[in-house]
Amino acid sequence: MEDDVLMRIKPAGPDAIPWYLRPIFRAQRRRYGAPLDSALVWARAPKLFFGLSVLYGMIDRKGSPLEPALRSLVTVRVSQINHCPFCIDINSATLLERGMSREKLQALEVWRDNELFSDKESVALDYAEAMTFTDREVDDDLFGRVRTHFDEETIVELTGLISFQNMSSKFNSALAIPPQGFCVLPENNGRSRSNTTDIT
Repeated sequence: MEDDVLMRIKPAGPDAIPWYLRPIFRAQRRRYGAPLDSALVWARAPKLFFGLSVLYGMIDRKGSPLEPALRSLVTVRVSQINHCPFCIDINSATLLERGMSREKLQALEVWRDNELFSDKESVALDYAEAMTFTDREVDDDLFGRVRTHFDEETIVELTGLISFQNMSSKFNSALAIPPQGFCVLPENNGRSRSNTTDIT
């Protein structure tokens, strides 16, 4: 955890992690070789972090009606808007693992200016931006376009995902959680790790 000094809140130490959070951190050590810095900061409020972990597990479950790559595409875009280097890092790596091309990932910030994105992806990104930028709103025209691609159950899932990622990325950004080198992109300091899907 070489970037501890940059974080605004000191992460929880091993002795401060209660028993009911230990399986989460064991899983992170198996997957990444070390706990996620964001998770260690959340663990300063252990009951809150436990509830967050359960919620995230439901949002990113295998049985979600939203395709995995689309979920990750939306989370990266929300992370970019909220200036969260940690979230961009880990969610970008997950997006690539889920089959998205590097070209498409690198074009995401200017997705409106190219034809790489499908109509469905474009509508989901438009919806995510309308929910995230504080000077925008979801109007009836946009919601009508969302309805052309998603049924009501899936719209609820998509809205929940965008809302969760806004909360998560704003938390990490405000507390200056640094990237951990999961995805090799210019903003991620050129460090790399693999196998990335977890709470962001």
